[in-house]
Amino acid sequence: MTRKPQSDYEIPAERLPDGFVETVGRVPEVPTVARPAATVVLVREGAGGPEVLLLRRNRATGFVPGAWVFPGGRVDAADGEDALVERWDGLTREGAAGRLGLGEGADPPAIAYYGAAVREAVEETGLWPGVVGGGVGVGEAARAREALLGKGVPFAEVLKSLDARLDGSTIEYIAHWVTPTVEPRRYDTRFFAVRVPPGAEAVYDEREMTGAVWLTPGGALARHRRGRLPMIFPTIRTLEDLSDFGTVEDLLAYYRGRAIPRVLPEIVRTATGVSLRVS
Repeated sequence: MTRKPQSDYEIPAERLPDGFVETVGRVPEVPTVARPAATVVLVREGAGGPEVLLLRRNRATGFVPGAWVFPGGRVDAADGEDALVERWDGLTREGAAGRLGLGEGADPPAIAYYGAAVREAVEETGLWPGVVGGGVGVGEAARAREALLGKGVPFAEVLKSLDARLDGSTIEYIAHWVTPTVEPRRYDTRFFAVRVPPGAEAVYDEREMTGAVWLTPGGALARHRRGRLPMIFPTIRTLEDLSDFGTVEDLLAYYRGRAIPRVLPEIVRTATGVSLRVS
């Protein structure tokens, strides 16, 4: 069963990404506007239960360098445009708006978060979660991904070239986190979970990531507690929420239609690290 966020949750400095603690003390007079973003938890069946994919961010990146994270990134305007929306089966603008609790006039529209989640997964992992039909074979997929990453070809055009579509029934909305106001880079992030085949392996984009690992949520948390997997709060909390499911289907079924709260934590520096407070 999914846990409610604790009102006070502490993490020692050695379990956090380099430089994270120092940012907590630099409180801006006017908080940065949180940018729309999407994160995707890729889930596969493993011998010990569901396994999730974690990527290690390049230390040269501006946001949480060195942290282990789920794939994700900012929502682009094209993620909500008709060309991509028309490639969804089982997901409409109205359905996405109702699920995410956004009005139909929202900017970006709710369906753009879904599109961004799948696009980011393709870009960052080389996997094609939720993509069905067409010619997504190994060679075609690699060339299509490079067109997306290296040439800036819109995701809708990439899918069209593969004669592929997006299956809305494969993606579940599971969390909503907003970056604390003390952070110089802030994101309003919707989290999604998508199933990938057993044995699926990621080919991460070395321009942004330096490692990839498949672990059960419990295994990832155990490594984090030993200081071997530095992570930020939303990742930790999501892993805790996913740690009790026996199968991927159990996990996805739990979230279908479930109300998802918006979480805006407060981060406070402590003598040994930082404390997360959720009101």
